[in-house]
This record gives sequence, structure tokens and C-alpha cells, in this order.
Amino acid sequence: MIRFIPAFAAMMVFATAAHGQAIDPGLLQLPVDGSVASWIIRTFGLLTVLSVAPGILIMVTSFPRFIIAFAILRSGMGLATTPANMILVSLALFMTFYVMAPTFDQAWDRGINPLLENQITEAEAIPLIAEPFREFMLANTRPKDLTLFIDIAAERGQTTETDGVIDLRVLVPAFMISEIRRGFEIGFLVVLPFLVIDLVVATITMSMGMMMLPPTAISLPFKILFFVLIDGWNLLVGSLVRSFV
Repeated sequence: MIRFIPAFAAMMVFATAAHGQAIDPGLLQLPVDGSVASWIIRTFGLLTVLSVAPGILIMVTSFPRFIIAFAILRSGMGLATTPANMILVSLALFMTFYVMAPTFDQAWDRGINPLLENQITEAEAIPLIAEPFREFMLANTRPKDLTLFIDIAAERGQTTETDGVIDLRVLVPAFMISEIRRGFEIGFLVVLPFLVIDLVVATITMSMGMMMLPPTAISLPFKILFFVLIDGWNLLVGSLVRSFV
């Protein structure tokens, strides 16, 4: 990035010369201070991280498990738009911050804070920042899923470990499919009682000869009442949080 600035300046100077204007030789001698270079690199890195932050949040945190369980819950209750998508995503997001708080704190203490205080370089900070997330993903990834991507990488002749540490390009996809699987498992357990209510209501309405009345229109109030009486949100969120190691 630093080398690009003088090159760009030289291109502008040559473009000016093509129009017959005078060239100042001092324009090509741009002073580059070490602190300025570090600031530019950090700014560029920060903008890059912010641009891919949603993807990183989905890939290496507990967000997928929360949002999948909440979406299946809404579908099982028969509510198309209630709670709204913004509410579900916001709830999943803040629950993710709650679960990942120890990991975020470790990443800050080990890598980010020393980097901001100029105690370590960017190259030294990146592994220190990634290590807490690596530990979290390893603890919550099924060995079967991890073995799958290790075997696929071995078939392609790719390395999966560096100094005894599993590569993130193997660990991240294994963690993602593990989270998706657990999200569907929890969603199945959540939606099962609502399915029983639908079956009971459908059986009763059919036996009474009410063919034209949709069973879901009758079962919806009972499902909402059932979920409220058992304090469903407390049980669901508590179970999801406790499901992480």
C-alpha cells in the first residue's frame, strides 16, 4: 500500500507532463514515516475487517445455532412474521455477544490491546487474536465433521496442521456444519410439541366434520398459550446458552 502511493504520484506527474505543464522533481520524493505506514496499514485492515464483519460473525461464533433455532420455532408455531426478522436477528446477535464474551475478552487481552499499545506487531497480533476463536470452535466442533474436512484436504494434497495447530480453513467449515446440525437438532425438539398440538386439533376438527375450517387457525392460539405457560423463551434461550462448551 505504501509503495502504491509514490507510484500513483508518478503516474499523475507523467500525466501532467503530457499536457505540457512543468514538473516538480520533489513530487516524486514522498516522505514515508514508519508511524504513518503503520497507521495506514491499521486503517486499511480495520476497513477490511468491518466490510467482512457479518461473514466473520456467522462463521466463527454461536450466531448460526441461535438464529436457526429461533427461525424453526417461529415456523413451528405457525407465525409467518411474528416475531419479526429484526427481532429474531437482534436477539440472536445479543445472545451471541453473551456467549462469546469470554472469547472476545481473551482476543482483546492477548492481541488487540497489545497491538494498540504498540507492544507487538500486526503479524504477531493476528495469531494471538485468532487463538481464542480457534479454541472455541475446536470445543464446539464434532470430531466427525472435523475429520471430514481433514480427509478432503489430505486427498487434495493440502496441509491441515501447522506446528500441531489445525488450519482455520479446515476448522471453520467443520465448525459451521456442526453448528447448523445442532441448530436443526434443537429446532426439531422445539417444534415437536407444536406438531402434536396440530395433530390433536386436526383429529378433533375432522371427527366433528369441520372439513372447511383450517386446523391451524384453531391450533395457533393453543400453541401460543402453551409456549407462554411453559415460559418457552426462558427454556429455549437457557438451553441454547448451556449447549455451548
